[in-house]
Amino acid sequence: MKLTASMRWIRSSSFRCALAALLAGSLLAGCASSPSGGVSVVDRNNRDRVTSGHYVVRRGDTLWSIAFRFGWDWRDLARVNNIQPPHVIYPGQTIRFSGQPSRTTATRPVTPPPPTPSSTPTVVTNPVPTPPPLSRPSAPATKPPAASTPVQPVARSASGWAWPAGGAVIGRFSSNGSLNKGIDIAGELGQPVLAASDGAVVYAGSGLRGYGELVIIKHSDTYVSAYGHNRRLLVQEGQQVKAGQTIAEMGSTGTDRVKLHFEIRRQGKPVDPLQYLPKR
Repeated sequence: MKLTASMRWIRSSSFRCALAALLAGSLLAGCASSPSGGVSVVDRNNRDRVTSGHYVVRRGDTLWSIAFRFGWDWRDLARVNNIQPPHVIYPGQTIRFSGQPSRTTATRPVTPPPPTPSSTPTVVTNPVPTPPPLSRPSAPATKPPAASTPVQPVARSASGWAWPAGGAVIGRFSSNGSLNKGIDIAGELGQPVLAASDGAVVYAGSGLRGYGELVIIKHSDTYVSAYGHNRRLLVQEGQQVKAGQTIAEMGSTGTDRVKLHFEIRRQGKPVDPLQYLPKR
């Protein structure tokens, strides 16, 4: 039987190559498609710094918690938004993420000369009260004073870090994509969670989705550490802590099992805690 021209084309190598390319394109398109229903999934652990849009401050936020949530170094976020020390923010304040931080040293504003006296006094009616700052170090009466939490002797690495809890590491840091910004440590409900290094508590609360009851400690202008999923927090914002000091009780808030989620961030970017902690 003689082959027609179309049949010879089907059996040709050119057709086989075209068919392979078509199938490969279909497979790639299938991998890139969104889940059924067109719902796009956003991972809470996305490490990319947000560089557009803005955020409206809510009660309970601090500059450090906002920087932590959106992948910023807190100093850069303060510079972009012209927030001067002591870095107080207010409910309703807009924090923008666009623009580049200025590295120039802030100078003290020049006080303008007093106005020339006028024969007609100026009357101000219905003055707008100044809102209370969010980051005041005062704490509710239910939180313990700084001296109430014990400090355990801990082994430190050469860089000064200690393990925040005993237990097996059940989740490791991933630098590929947005899988895990820290490590997960298994433990028992109520087990002590310890400060991994000396520093000041800059956030203690549950306002960051996916972290449950969370503590953030600022150790220097470069490093902060975070401790998530606690059952109960034992420190307050503004409190100074030492390495080995109990800061919380391990729990399962914001997750499906008892564990501690621990992160170290260098200039706002997550780094592998196992590179800083002592070898076990």
